[in-house]
Amino acid sequence: MRGGARALVNTYRRLAETRSHVLEPVLHGATPTQWEHYPSDDAISKDRRYQWYYHSHSPEDRPGSIEHGHFHLFARMEGVAELINPEAERRFLCTLGVEESAASTRHLLCIGVNPVGLPISLFAVNRWVTGDSLLSGTVTQLLLRELRLDTGYPTIDGWMMALIRLYAPEIRSLIVQRDRNLRQRAALGPGTFDDPTLEVLSDCALDVDQRIAAVSLPATRRARQPAIS
Repeated sequence: MRGGARALVNTYRRLAETRSHVLEPVLHGATPTQWEHYPSDDAISKDRRYQWYYHSHSPEDRPGSIEHGHFHLFARMEGVAELINPEAERRFLCTLGVEESAASTRHLLCIGVNPVGLPISLFAVNRWVTGDSLLSGTVTQLLLRELRLDTGYPTIDGWMMALIRLYAPEIRSLIVQRDRNLRQRAALGPGTFDDPTLEVLSDCALDVDQRIAAVSLPATRRARQPAIS
Protein backbone atom coordinates (compact mmCIF):
# COMPACT_ATOMS: atom_id res chain seq x y z
CA MET A 1 0.00 0.00 0.00
CA ARG A 2 2.83 2.44 0.80
CA GLY A 3 4.44 1.63 -2.54
CA GLY A 4 1.15 2.33 -4.25
CA ALA A 5 0.85 5.65 -2.40
CA ARG A 6 4.34 6.74 -3.49
CA ALA A 7 3.68 5.76 -7.10
CA LEU A 8 0.36 7.61 -7.16
CA VAL A 9 1.87 10.77 -5.65
CA ASN A 10 4.69 10.65 -8.20
CA THR A 11 2.18 10.30 -11.02
CA TYR A 12 0.24 13.38 -9.96
CA ARG A 13 3.48 15.30 -9.36
CA ARG A 14 4.56 14.65 -12.94
CA LEU A 15 1.11 15.62 -14.22
CA ALA A 16 1.26 18.88 -12.26
CA GLU A 17 4.73 19.68 -13.56
CA THR A 18 3.57 19.25 -17.15
CA ARG A 19 0.15 20.86 -16.53
CA SER A 20 -1.45 17.69 -17.79
CA HIS A 21 -4.39 15.46 -16.80
CA VAL A 22 -4.45 11.74 -16.16
CA LEU A 23 -6.98 11.34 -19.01
CA GLU A 24 -5.02 13.43 -21.50
CA PRO A 25 -3.44 10.41 -23.25
CA VAL A 26 -6.87 9.13 -24.32
CA LEU A 27 -9.05 12.27 -24.43
CA HIS A 28 -6.47 14.76 -25.76
CA GLY A 29 -8.31 17.59 -24.05
CA ALA A 30 -11.65 16.81 -25.71
CA THR A 31 -14.98 16.23 -23.98
CA PRO A 32 -15.74 12.51 -24.20
CA THR A 33 -18.70 11.33 -26.24
CA GLN A 34 -21.04 9.38 -23.97
CA TRP A 35 -20.66 5.62 -24.20
CA GLU A 36 -17.67 5.77 -26.59
CA HIS A 37 -14.58 3.76 -25.68
CA TYR A 38 -11.31 5.64 -25.10
CA PRO A 39 -9.13 4.51 -26.77
CA SER A 40 -11.57 3.43 -29.46
CA ASP A 41 -10.00 -0.03 -29.84
CA ASP A 42 -9.34 -0.41 -26.08
CA ALA A 43 -5.89 -0.54 -24.48
CA ILE A 44 -4.39 -4.05 -24.44
CA SER A 45 -1.20 -5.09 -22.64
CA LYS A 46 1.64 -6.44 -24.73
CA ASP A 47 1.43 -9.79 -22.94
CA ARG A 48 -2.29 -9.96 -23.86
CA ARG A 49 -3.30 -10.49 -20.23
CA TYR A 50 -5.17 -7.27 -19.51
CA GLN A 51 -7.36 -4.75 -21.29
CA TRP A 52 -9.03 -1.47 -20.31
CA TYR A 53 -11.03 1.42 -21.66
CA TYR A 54 -12.50 4.65 -20.32
CA HIS A 55 -16.00 5.92 -20.98
CA SER A 56 -18.71 8.23 -19.65
CA HIS A 57 -22.40 7.75 -19.02
CA SER A 58 -25.13 10.32 -19.59
CA PRO A 59 -26.08 12.51 -16.58
CA GLU A 60 -29.56 10.99 -16.70
CA ASP A 61 -28.06 7.54 -16.24
CA ARG A 62 -26.18 8.54 -13.09
CA PRO A 63 -28.31 11.26 -11.40
CA GLY A 64 -26.49 13.09 -8.64
CA SER A 65 -23.15 11.53 -9.49
CA ILE A 66 -19.97 13.64 -9.55
CA GLU A 67 -18.29 11.03 -11.74
CA HIS A 68 -16.77 12.24 -15.00
CA GLY A 69 -16.44 8.66 -16.24
CA HIS A 70 -14.87 5.36 -15.34
CA PHE A 71 -12.37 2.76 -16.43
CA HIS A 72 -13.36 -0.83 -17.12
CA LEU A 73 -10.52 -3.28 -16.48
CA PHE A 74 -10.59 -6.79 -17.93
CA ALA A 75 -8.55 -9.98 -18.03
CA ARG A 76 -8.02 -11.46 -21.49
CA MET A 77 -8.58 -15.20 -21.56
CA GLU A 78 -5.82 -15.82 -24.10
CA GLY A 79 -3.27 -14.36 -21.69
CA VAL A 80 -4.44 -15.65 -18.31
CA ALA A 81 -5.56 -19.17 -19.16
CA GLU A 82 -2.65 -20.77 -17.33
CA LEU A 83 -3.72 -19.04 -14.09
CA ILE A 84 -7.25 -20.41 -14.24
CA ASN A 85 -8.56 -23.78 -13.08
CA PRO A 86 -11.34 -24.46 -15.62
CA GLU A 87 -13.16 -26.90 -13.35
CA ALA A 88 -13.19 -24.45 -10.44
CA GLU A 89 -14.54 -21.74 -12.73
CA ARG A 90 -17.27 -24.07 -14.02
CA ARG A 91 -18.29 -24.76 -10.41
CA PHE A 92 -18.42 -21.02 -9.74
CA LEU A 93 -20.73 -20.46 -12.72
CA CYS A 94 -22.81 -23.49 -11.81
CA THR A 95 -23.54 -22.11 -8.34
CA LEU A 96 -24.97 -19.03 -10.08
CA GLY A 97 -26.91 -21.03 -12.66
CA VAL A 98 -24.85 -19.48 -15.48
CA GLU A 99 -23.27 -21.11 -18.51
CA GLU A 100 -19.69 -20.60 -19.67
CA SER A 101 -19.00 -17.81 -22.13
CA ALA A 102 -16.91 -17.83 -25.30
CA ALA A 103 -16.10 -14.13 -24.84
CA SER A 104 -12.45 -13.17 -25.01
CA THR A 105 -12.47 -11.12 -21.78
CA ARG A 106 -13.58 -11.32 -18.16
CA HIS A 107 -14.47 -8.15 -16.28
CA LEU A 108 -12.38 -7.42 -13.18
CA LEU A 109 -13.06 -3.92 -11.83
CA CYS A 110 -14.32 -0.39 -12.51
CA ILE A 111 -12.58 2.80 -11.37
CA GLY A 112 -14.67 5.99 -11.20
CA VAL A 113 -12.92 9.30 -11.85
CA ASN A 114 -13.98 12.89 -11.15
CA PRO A 115 -13.48 15.81 -13.60
CA VAL A 116 -10.06 16.77 -12.19
CA GLY A 117 -8.77 13.23 -12.67
CA LEU A 118 -8.90 11.88 -9.14
CA PRO A 119 -10.26 8.38 -8.48
CA ILE A 120 -13.46 8.54 -6.47
CA SER A 121 -14.81 4.98 -6.51
CA LEU A 122 -14.16 1.33 -7.14
CA PHE A 123 -17.01 -0.93 -8.17
CA ALA A 124 -17.91 -4.28 -9.72
CA VAL A 125 -20.64 -4.66 -12.33
CA ASN A 126 -22.81 -7.50 -13.53
CA ARG A 127 -22.03 -9.51 -16.64
CA TRP A 128 -24.69 -7.88 -18.85
CA VAL A 129 -23.07 -4.45 -18.43
CA THR A 130 -20.00 -5.40 -20.46
CA GLY A 131 -21.32 -8.43 -22.32
CA ASP A 132 -18.52 -10.85 -21.47
CA SER A 133 -18.44 -12.78 -18.18
CA LEU A 134 -16.99 -12.91 -14.66
CA LEU A 135 -14.40 -15.08 -12.97
CA SER A 136 -14.64 -16.45 -9.45
CA GLY A 137 -13.65 -14.14 -6.64
CA THR A 138 -10.46 -16.12 -5.96
CA VAL A 139 -9.17 -15.75 -9.51
CA THR A 140 -10.39 -12.15 -9.83
CA GLN A 141 -8.40 -11.19 -6.74
CA LEU A 142 -5.35 -13.09 -8.00
CA LEU A 143 -5.42 -11.29 -11.35
CA LEU A 144 -5.75 -7.91 -9.66
CA ARG A 145 -2.82 -8.68 -7.34
CA GLU A 146 -0.75 -9.76 -10.35
CA LEU A 147 -1.75 -6.73 -12.43
CA ARG A 148 1.01 -5.55 -14.77
CA LEU A 149 0.01 -3.14 -17.51
CA ASP A 150 2.01 -2.21 -20.59
CA THR A 151 -0.59 -0.98 -23.05
CA GLY A 152 1.27 1.96 -24.58
CA TYR A 153 -0.40 4.41 -22.18
CA PRO A 154 2.25 4.51 -19.42
CA THR A 155 0.69 7.31 -17.36
CA ILE A 156 -2.68 5.59 -17.10
CA ASP A 157 -1.12 2.13 -16.72
CA GLY A 158 1.04 3.29 -13.81
CA TRP A 159 -1.81 5.23 -12.24
CA MET A 160 -4.10 2.20 -12.36
CA MET A 161 -1.50 -0.21 -10.95
CA ALA A 162 -0.65 2.20 -8.12
CA LEU A 163 -4.30 2.72 -7.23
CA ILE A 164 -5.03 -1.00 -7.11
CA ARG A 165 -2.02 -1.52 -4.80
CA LEU A 166 -3.10 1.36 -2.58
CA TYR A 167 -6.63 -0.02 -2.17
CA ALA A 168 -5.85 -3.73 -2.02
CA PRO A 169 -7.86 -4.37 1.21
CA GLU A 170 -10.94 -2.60 -0.14
CA ILE A 171 -10.71 -4.49 -3.42
CA ARG A 172 -10.65 -7.82 -1.59
CA SER A 173 -13.79 -6.84 0.32
CA LEU A 174 -15.40 -5.52 -2.87
CA ILE A 175 -14.96 -8.86 -4.67
CA VAL A 176 -16.22 -10.84 -1.68
CA GLN A 177 -19.34 -8.65 -1.57
CA ARG A 178 -19.75 -8.99 -5.34
CA ASP A 179 -19.91 -12.77 -5.10
CA ARG A 180 -22.19 -12.65 -2.05
CA ASN A 181 -24.66 -10.49 -3.96
CA LEU A 182 -24.47 -12.78 -6.98
CA ARG A 183 -25.25 -15.82 -4.85
CA GLN A 184 -28.18 -14.07 -3.21
CA ARG A 185 -29.60 -13.22 -6.63
CA ALA A 186 -29.01 -16.76 -7.92
CA ALA A 187 -31.10 -18.14 -5.05
CA LEU A 188 -34.10 -16.35 -6.58
CA GLY A 189 -33.88 -18.24 -9.87
CA PRO A 190 -32.30 -18.07 -13.33
CA GLY A 191 -30.99 -14.91 -14.95
CA THR A 192 -28.43 -13.72 -12.41
CA PHE A 193 -25.94 -12.37 -14.95
CA ASP A 194 -28.67 -10.80 -17.08
CA ASP A 195 -30.84 -9.16 -14.41
CA PRO A 196 -31.26 -5.49 -15.47
CA THR A 197 -32.10 -4.51 -11.90
CA LEU A 198 -28.68 -5.73 -10.75
CA GLU A 199 -26.04 -3.51 -12.36
CA VAL A 200 -23.53 -2.52 -9.68
CA LEU A 201 -22.73 -5.58 -7.56
CA SER A 202 -20.57 -3.81 -4.99
CA ASP A 203 -18.88 -0.44 -4.64
CA CYS A 204 -16.51 1.57 -2.49
CA ALA A 205 -16.06 5.35 -2.27
CA LEU A 206 -12.48 6.63 -2.24
CA ASP A 207 -10.75 9.52 -0.49
CA VAL A 208 -7.28 9.30 -1.97
CA ASP A 209 -5.79 12.19 0.03
CA GLN A 210 -6.89 10.58 3.28
CA ARG A 211 -5.57 7.17 2.30
CA ILE A 212 -2.18 8.46 1.17
CA ALA A 213 -1.81 10.46 4.37
CA ALA A 214 -2.74 7.44 6.48
CA VAL A 215 -0.37 4.95 4.87
CA SER A 216 2.48 7.50 4.76
CA LEU A 217 2.49 8.10 8.53
CA PRO A 218 5.29 6.52 10.58
CA ALA A 219 4.17 3.17 12.02
CA THR A 220 3.86 4.44 15.61
CA ARG A 221 1.65 7.35 14.59
CA ARG A 222 -0.36 5.24 12.17
CA ALA A 223 -1.25 2.80 14.94
CA ARG A 224 -2.99 5.62 16.80
CA GLN A 225 -5.10 6.69 13.81
CA PRO A 226 -8.77 5.66 13.57
CA ALA A 227 -9.38 2.74 11.22
CA ILE A 228 -10.35 3.56 7.64
CA SER A 229 -13.55 1.82 6.60
